[in-house]
Amino acid sequence: MKPLETLLANAARSERRIVLSEGTDPRVIEAALMARRARAARIVLVGPEAEIAAALKAHGAVPDGIEIADPETSPHLPRMARTYHELRRHKGVDEEAALEAARQPHVFAALMVRLGLADGTVGGARLTTAEIVRTAIQVIGKAPEAKLVSSFFLMLFCRDHHAKKGAHVFSDAGLVVDPSAEEMAEIARASAASLRQLVNETPRVAMLSFSTRGSASHEKVSKVALATRIVRETEPGLAVDGEIQFDAAFVPEVALSKAGDSALGGNANVFIFPNLDAGNIAYKIAQRVGEAVAVGPILQGLARPANDLSRGCSAEDILHMIAVTSAQVET
Repeated sequence: MKPLETLLANAARSERRIVLSEGTDPRVIEAALMARRARAARIVLVGPEAEIAAALKAHGAVPDGIEIADPETSPHLPRMARTYHELRRHKGVDEEAALEAARQPHVFAALMVRLGLADGTVGGARLTTAEIVRTAIQVIGKAPEAKLVSSFFLMLFCRDHHAKKGAHVFSDAGLVVDPSAEEMAEIARASAASLRQLVNETPRVAMLSFSTRGSASHEKVSKVALATRIVRETEPGLAVDGEIQFDAAFVPEVALSKAGDSALGGNANVFIFPNLDAGNIAYKIAQRVGEAVAVGPILQGLARPANDLSRGCSAEDILHMIAVTSAQVET
């Protein structure tokens, strides 16, 4: 689990202010306490103050660095409502509806990040991915240089039976359903940057297909080949190959027989899937059958960090996402 240890250690050096929108959830409260013990972040828990304070008290002494933000009593609520109204009035949201929206914990948390009251936000222990992601895009918005918001899973292969140890990126496995060639290229560039940012490793990007170097002819293959050309033209220093099958990207012996001159040499660490079906199925097989640790979905392309959780997440999963979100904050 060295990549996670590195993430937590890096987070401890910066102690970013991360807001957790589901502050009454027992898993979130436990993760907040774990994060403070590890000094992974300063935590803001959003929700009813009395309820959260009682839950924290039940755990014993509350460490410094955990705050409670109650939307109903927050002095920032009027400003947040005005901001939300400005962002959404073109969609017919009036001032009253904006105030009601700003009271919702996940919207309140995203507004904290937009207004610079927090460095990043994490939610989704109770809410759906659609709700968390939609709010992040609407409130925080895309980064100026990003063409789209996408997601990835940081897949950690750390068990004894894993032939290769370490961190790998699977993208997009949680958000973009059927990317065009241009969008697939954007996802590849963003994912390579995310690997560098999170684990400080040199990315080696595989643009995945059911074909390797023209072994099959189909419009789906042509899309991946075009996406690869776009990446090479826009990121000439990036090690990338495609279209390529997973085994030729991951197993050196197979790479030698199928793509002997590949820049990846069977050692890719960033895997770009041609659609969400493939990416989502692949990460879940790696997680459930291969026993890889899956951290995500992690969002990329936003102006400031916001990340989603699985509704089946554990406190430890939330801790990991806090560390990831801290690492995504621009210095």
